[in-house]
Amino acid sequence: MKQIDAEILKIEPVAKDIFRLTLKAPDIAEAAAPGQFVMIRPVSGFDPLLPRPFSLHDWSEKQGTIVILFRVVGKGTGILAQSRHGRKLQVVGPLGKGFDITSAESVCLVGGGIGIAPLLGLAKRLPEADAYNEIAVLLGGASGEELAPLAECLDIPGLAVRLATDDGTLGHHGVVTDLMENHMTRDRDWLVLSCGPMPMLKAVAHLCRKNGWPCQVSLESVMACGMGVCLGCAVKSPAGNGHEGYLHVCKDGPVFWESDVAW
Repeated sequence: MKQIDAEILKIEPVAKDIFRLTLKAPDIAEAAAPGQFVMIRPVSGFDPLLPRPFSLHDWSEKQGTIVILFRVVGKGTGILAQSRHGRKLQVVGPLGKGFDITSAESVCLVGGGIGIAPLLGLAKRLPEADAYNEIAVLLGGASGEELAPLAECLDIPGLAVRLATDDGTLGHHGVVTDLMENHMTRDRDWLVLSCGPMPMLKAVAHLCRKNGWPCQVSLESVMACGMGVCLGCAVKSPAGNGHEGYLHVCKDGPVFWESDVAW
C-alpha cells in the first residue's frame, strides 16, 4: 500500500454522469491486482474532508498509470469530475483483497451498471483464454444509453459479451441473471466473478448457490479510511464461519466468496 500525490493525466466523459480518470501512479500500478481499490481525495483543502473509495478499472505497470471509472453521485464525485489535467490527487492503495482466480473449466464475469468497472482489469488479467473452455461476460444496466459505453471497454478479443437492459433498449429485455440462466449450461464447471449493485449481487449469489456454481462478489460500501480503522463498511456474515458475525469490505474484501456474506 502506498500513499502518493498522483497527477491527473486525463479525465473524460464516458456516459451521462460517468467519467474515466487516468492518474500517474507507478507504485500503485506495479502492486495492483484485479478487484482491489484505491482511496482518493484532493491534495489541498478540506472539501471533501474524507477520501472516497474507487475500484481499479485498469492499470499499466509499463506506463505507470491507473484508471478509475466513476459516476457522479454527490459532492465529492462532482468535484472529482471537474478536475483538470495536471492537478494532483491524494491516492492511497492498492487496498483490499481482489478476485481469487482459482482453476475452473469456464469463467463467467457478471457485472451491473457502474459496478462493471473492476471487470476490465480482471478480464485483461485472466490466464490465457485457452486455459478455459469459455470466458463469458454478462452485463446488465438500466438502459442501452447507460450500458453501451460501459460495455465498450470490454471489447477484448476472445470475450463474448452479452447484454441485458431493464428497458429493453439494448440486448435482452430483462436482468442479467436471465442471461446467466439462458447461457450457463449446468453440465459445465463454472466460476462466477461478479460486481455491481447489492440487489443484483444477491440475485447472482442465490442463482449460483442453486446451481452449485462457486461465486465471488465484489461489494461496494461507503468507507472513510479503507484500512479497517473506521469500521464503517461492516457487512454481516453467516454465523459459524469464523468471522464473528461481521466482515469489513475494506480489509476482508471487497471481494468475497458469496457463502461468506449473509444475504
